[in-house]
Amino acid sequence: MAYVIAIANQKGGVGKTTTAVNLAAALALAERRTLLLDSDPQGNATSGVGIAKETVELSLYESLVEGRPPKDSILQITALPFLSVLPATQDLVGAELQLVDREGREAILRHILEDLQDSFDYIVVDCPPSLGLLTLNVLAAANAVLIPIQCEYYGFEGISQLLNTVRLVQQNFNPGLAISGVLLTMYDSRLNLCRQVAEDAKEYFGAKVFMTPIPRNVRLAEAPSFGKPILLYDDLSVGAKSYLAVAQELLRRIESPGSTEATSAPLVVASESDVASEDGAALPTAAAGLSGEISDHDPDPLPEVTT
Repeated sequence: MAYVIAIANQKGGVGKTTTAVNLAAALALAERRTLLLDSDPQGNATSGVGIAKETVELSLYESLVEGRPPKDSILQITALPFLSVLPATQDLVGAELQLVDREGREAILRHILEDLQDSFDYIVVDCPPSLGLLTLNVLAAANAVLIPIQCEYYGFEGISQLLNTVRLVQQNFNPGLAISGVLLTMYDSRLNLCRQVAEDAKEYFGAKVFMTPIPRNVRLAEAPSFGKPILLYDDLSVGAKSYLAVAQELLRRIESPGSTEATSAPLVVASESDVASEDGAALPTAAAGLSGEISDHDPDPLPEVTT
């Protein structure tokens, strides 16, 4: 059975697509059969793995709106044999309007993914920067949500709204939905603000915060323009090492949920010795009102995949 991970945050520019592309590539490198599903009409995850959007003939749109089997749209990434992509095009812009009157509209993607359950170990979904019908479909179909938070002043902006949406989806459509983790992005250990945001995140989300934040890294920013995940563009960069570490931690959480290894370790940037400040801090205003009722449901782990 495929384990579906939604990369979601309605705030734009927090590293959702970068995380979806590079996490999927890292899972594929670990020889997990991985599908990168692009549900964002901008199609940046599609182009981020080297697929020219203008050449895409079949995409997620045809499956959502026209009922075409998703396997017809899936493309293989030759450089990573365990990675496939279900691309997105601008046609998805109209999908929400076309689906709004359809019965069971919030469960359409879940039914689509049923056909792929035996073909993949992980399905990583890049969500749009909104909480509309497309994102609702992803959350209703997902096993878990991974939330990227940018290490800046407005990093927590909108998180309460996202968590409320997750709670509503748990209550009404998908009781098995869990929050798999919170990933700090664009982290710079030299900046007090970044360390403060990291501490605020750890104070509220606790062990759900990934131990390795994603640093600001020039090579990581360059990789999408070459249509490559960072692991193919520069596997020795700090960005590549960070996403490998995040993927390893995610696999431990999912496939070995009883493991307590390093659950209280400080945040560290891969290949750097800088550690986030351990001083306590008050939560930002946007996070201070969160209710903390999100389910801690631990989904069943996948069977071990031989590597």
